[in-house]
Amino acid sequence: MAKEYLEKLSAFINKATLRRRKDINLECKHFFSGAALYADTRICITLTPVGLALKLPEHTKNRLLKNSSAVPLRYFPKGPIKKDYVLFPSGVEKSSKTLHKYVNESIDYAVTLPRPNGTQK
Repeated sequence: MAKEYLEKLSAFINKATLRRRKDINLECKHFFSGAALYADTRICITLTPVGLALKLPEHTKNRLLKNSSAVPLRYFPKGPIKKDYVLFPSGVEKSSKTLHKYVNESIDYAVTLPRPNGTQK
């Protein structure tokens, strides 16, 4: 099942980032029961059974939660809300230029964050 998510996320990212900078290493990997996109070793986007989730700056995240179909991310019904993410439950299926803009913003935002422990450039 995770393979399906990895393939879908990889295809979606390729479509959404046609004009991406070449200086950021983008890598899709398995992520629990789905897939995740890493930008220079920092996770920024996931595709799981709950939908497409993007890590975004607080101002963008708050605007989307107020004015769009995006919702807070929970991987499990009673699990904690992942505060840095917004969830687009049908995001990959309803791919659009606007959503692609947020994908690229998520990538750009992720590379400004500290690297996970134990990773190097």
